[in-house]
Amino acid sequence: QVQLVESGGGLVQPGGSLRLSCVASGFTFSSVAMKWYRQAPGKERELVASISSGGGSTTYADSVKGRFTISRDNAKNTVYLQMNSLKAEDTAVYYCRVLMSRDYWGQGTQVTVSS
Repeated sequence: QVQLVESGGGLVQPGGSLRLSCVASGFTFSSVAMKWYRQAPGKERELVASISSGGGSTTYADSVKGRFTISRDNAKNTVYLQMNSLKAEDTAVYYCRVLMSRDYWGQGTQVTVSS
């Protein structure tokens, strides 16, 4: 069955960095686009970044452009989100998502940016 497992979240000070990972299984990873979302307390889930199946095309939310980088390693069935210059407003649960015939989400990983 399809599984998406995120990791790499934690507590970081403003200005710090984290790298999130999402390991996928149960489908042909290299054939599908992948996305990272986040949901802050009391807010709707929002799209953070997306990457095409081959990794050659990426898109970002305006709020993270220039600070976050999405990438993938198709040999490892893993998509990453490198987050630099973190701000308090980046605090959220971060999810990876793949949309195929059905919509699949990981369980999420908590990112807290605080001094």
